[in-house]
This record gives sequence, C-alpha cells and structure tokens, in this order.
Amino acid sequence: MTDVPSMRGAEVGRRIGVGLMYGLFKPRVLGSWRVPASGPVIFAVNHSHNIDGPMVMGVAPRPTHFLIKKEAFVGPLDPFLTGIGQLKVDRHSTDRTAIARALGVLEQGGVLGIFPEGTRGEGDFASIRAGLAYFAVRSGAPIVPVAVLGSSDRPGRLTKALPPLRSRVDVVFGDPFDAVEGVRSSDTGGGGRRAGGSGRRTRKALDEATARIQKQLTAHLENARRLTGR
Repeated sequence: MTDVPSMRGAEVGRRIGVGLMYGLFKPRVLGSWRVPASGPVIFAVNHSHNIDGPMVMGVAPRPTHFLIKKEAFVGPLDPFLTGIGQLKVDRHSTDRTAIARALGVLEQGGVLGIFPEGTRGEGDFASIRAGLAYFAVRSGAPIVPVAVLGSSDRPGRLTKALPPLRSRVDVVFGDPFDAVEGVRSSDTGGGGRRAGGSGRRTRKALDEATARIQKQLTAHLENARRLTGR
C-alpha cells in the first residue's frame, strides 16, 4: 500500500512558508476566501520562478501537498520536503507511486498543488499537460486556479535566484471549477466536495478536460493581471 503524505507535515510546511514568505517578501493575497474550506481541492499554479510553490504554501488558507520534480529532492532537501508532505515525481516517466500518493491526498480530503505547465517557464498557462486533467477527472476534486505574479519581474541584488527582498508578490486565487463541464457540487453528495470522481478517463475525455482547464486558467490569469496591474 502506498503511503499518503502527512497532512500534519504539510501544515508544518505551511507555517514555515508563512514565516519565510512574509519575512522575506511582501505577499499580497487576493481571493483566498474562494478556496473551499474542506474537502479535496487541486491548486493549478502558474510557474515562472522557484519561489512560486513556497509562496503558495505560505499564503494559502489550507496546507498544500505539491507535486515536485524529483531533481529537487537532493541532499538534506529530500527528508525535509518529504517531511512537510511534498510529493516527489519523475517527470520523464509514468510515476505510478507519485500518482497513487497524489490521489491518496485527494481521497483524504487534502489539497494537491500542481504546476500544469510541467516546468518553470513564462508562467502563462500557454501549454499545459494532461496530468492535471487526469487527477481532476479521476478524483472529482474541483480545481482552484492560482496566479503568482511578480516573482520573476527582476532578480534580487544579494541573491540572483530570489526576487528582491521585501518586494511585492501577488497571489490571486480564482473560483473553483470542475474539469468536466456540467458537473455540479451536488453531484458529489450535496453536503460538500469529495474525491472519487466517476468521469470517463478516455484519451478524448482527458483531451476535452485539458482544453477546458486551459481556457479557465488563461482567463483567470488575464483577470489576475487586470486586478493587480501586473
């Protein structure tokens, strides 16, 4: 049986993220009230800088388990990231262990964080992978789009790998939506969202879900830029 990452560990990670992100930068958080207070949720986060994941972990209202490339789990970071409930994934193969653990997070009513673009880039959701659609359709969990803006505007003076200290980074949470059009929260039992989606997982269905997801994420990013002036 595959071990599911500890939600307690993810809460420890969230508290560490709060201290670091608010201590080093000036996060401005918009729309966090849109995140469902309980039940499985998938954060779909744009990715243009290394701090995007830690920033979301630190400002989100719920502890988050991110799927992170295995290359980041090196040296002391390996036990640390594992200890705070993060998920190691091999991006170059079908990592069944990571898939099972990620689905386990959702089955237990947790929050799964995904960078749908697969790797760091422009952070504009121009190209997203089918993995996000698979997890959403398979679990039935709603997707909350998250736009991180300002993290890659310019490098810091002291550490080029980080944004300037005390610079403003905007994090905008969007409205939850379903990967499959026509699915309502009442379809999952009425009293709240739960994992265990029964949606079709054919290639065509996943392609359609991916197209719908990309449309929603792009619209959210455009709206977030208008709101923040970024």
